[in-house]
Amino acid sequence: MDPIVKRAIVGGLVSTIVMGTGTFILGQISGYKAMELLKNSLSGINMLCNTVILGSTTILALMLTLLGLSRGSDSNLHKKHYKNVLTIAKADTILIIAAVITFLMLNLPISQSEEVKRSWYQIIYYVSLGMASILGGGLIAVVTMLYGTISNVILIVGLGVTDHPLVSTEDAKESEENSKNQ
Repeated sequence: MDPIVKRAIVGGLVSTIVMGTGTFILGQISGYKAMELLKNSLSGINMLCNTVILGSTTILALMLTLLGLSRGSDSNLHKKHYKNVLTIAKADTILIIAAVITFLMLNLPISQSEEVKRSWYQIIYYVSLGMASILGGGLIAVVTMLYGTISNVILIVGLGVTDHPLVSTEDAKESEENSKNQ
């Protein structure tokens, strides 16, 4: 597995576990208290969902610029670089979908329904906090992968590092031979 992806997965998992553990430190709560906590936390979780959606769609759009810069550079980048960009795009898209689904599910008027048993509020509360933890960890993972990819592009394109593992030596030799032949 690619080191950029490994680092991002570890960072995302650690963040998710830390955020998830923080919610369970509160201990067991009663159905009534869960209903109050759910009402109070929904606005923050909805804001998190909106932030994740906005940030992730912006990242996805700006990755087109990254691709243009990568493709237009004098350095011939290895296919592994483009696979890393594809991995970031996939993870980002999954994050957008999860944030939209979470946002829609948490905007159901659950707390205003009198037919929902109080014990369900505890489950809904913990599920909503779990989803918030997963979204936060996912965003951290995507940003970490993006940082690794961008730092490689800066090294190769901006600083002209030619012995980087993502610089394709076969493609560089072919382009040199083609320029000599012309």
